[in-house]
Amino acid sequence: MSLTAFLSRRVVTPQGIKPAAVLVEDGRILDVILPDQLPAQIPVQDFGNAAILPGLVDSHVHINEPGRTEWEGFRTATRAAAACGYTLLVDMPLNCLPPTTTVAALEAKRNAAKDQCYVDWVAWGGVVSNNQKHIEELAAAGVPGFKCFLIHPGIDGFTMVTEPELRAALPHVARTGLPLLVHAELPAPVDAATRRLTGADWSKYSTYLQSRPDEAELSAIRLMLSLCREFHFRLHIVHLATSEALDMLRVAKSDGLPVTVETCPHYLHFISEKIPDGQTLFKCAPPIRCSEDREKLWQGLREKVIDLVATDHSPCPPEMKRLGERNFQTAWGGIASLSLALPIMWTEATSRRFTLTDIAQWMAEGPARLAGCDSRKGRIAKGVDADLVVFEPEAEFVATENHLHYRHRVSAYLGEKLRGVVKATYLRGDCIFRDGEFPGEPKGREFRR
Repeated sequence: MSLTAFLSRRVVTPQGIKPAAVLVEDGRILDVILPDQLPAQIPVQDFGNAAILPGLVDSHVHINEPGRTEWEGFRTATRAAAACGYTLLVDMPLNCLPPTTTVAALEAKRNAAKDQCYVDWVAWGGVVSNNQKHIEELAAAGVPGFKCFLIHPGIDGFTMVTEPELRAALPHVARTGLPLLVHAELPAPVDAATRRLTGADWSKYSTYLQSRPDEAELSAIRLMLSLCREFHFRLHIVHLATSEALDMLRVAKSDGLPVTVETCPHYLHFISEKIPDGQTLFKCAPPIRCSEDREKLWQGLREKVIDLVATDHSPCPPEMKRLGERNFQTAWGGIASLSLALPIMWTEATSRRFTLTDIAQWMAEGPARLAGCDSRKGRIAKGVDADLVVFEPEAEFVATENHLHYRHRVSAYLGEKLRGVVKATYLRGDCIFRDGEFPGEPKGREFRR
């Protein structure tokens, strides 16, 4: 590929937002220069006042292929990602068949992904009850880290881990130097709360919210911080929903523990007080909590107690949401947001006086660092892959099915007025999305450490 320049009055770099030209050659960023330093006679794509952001990285996505491609798959998930400015997805190890808990399962996933992906991808390995001997083999085979559940994950085939099983696995995890991502809810508080709700009306969101109390998250995070001190492994708490955990996480970080934290767009946008009864599209675990939790999570981002934002895109066939039954107990728990995450986040961020620099740190640089690909992804900087997003921050739209590019076009966000429009996405300098279209064949590939 010959030398090309991407020009904008608002280029979002690690040093701030500035007028710049991003020089791209052979899929990499050759340099970031002032507009008046542009060499003569090279092709220039001038985006004017539209912002150029680094390609986003989503470190928490359920692609579900192989085995459950009718839920989602590489082609549809990566297409939805490209439409929202994502250029790398990190796939979770459950919901696919087989789950990514062995090297053989990882190879099956690699075979399934071939020639299907619009964006780059990489797969987390899984830590389950009986795969301790596979952990270091998975690391050697290229996974960037591991995911485990401390509670039943809502699906058979990927087992939760108990404290004794964790203790058997953690020496292996620690030896790899890779992070362990933890779904931090313990079963005992959930089981006790659910018993107290015998006979309750499960069409009410308040019933579901009571069934997953804050204490389920808090007790799990206390356990994991204790194990982190003991085993000295990299701990990552996924999808934090309760703000009550922020104080202990703040202390752990100030003590130097290697802990990172994520939250998700749905916890930063929705509030439990406004979720209509029977609307099971809003079901996820941990649940969307109250307005006070939402505001404190935003404060956690401001104070850098929370490191990043990932979607936890967890789609399923619409019938699994039990929309006709209006039953929060039996509905699948998961919110699909891969096509809308950037506008959702920008809508909320602007009202709290955050900038596009913050968005780039939470949704590109932070997830890239977690997934061990920050030398090549997540920033607009010399030597990094030329993954770029052209974004119009002032544009507004109402979310409709036409904005959803994943397999099943259902969403809790339909009808929401959102701010910010992704105009184009570039993967290694090649346009993969522009104005609702996906030019060319899929060019994504697996990112290898």
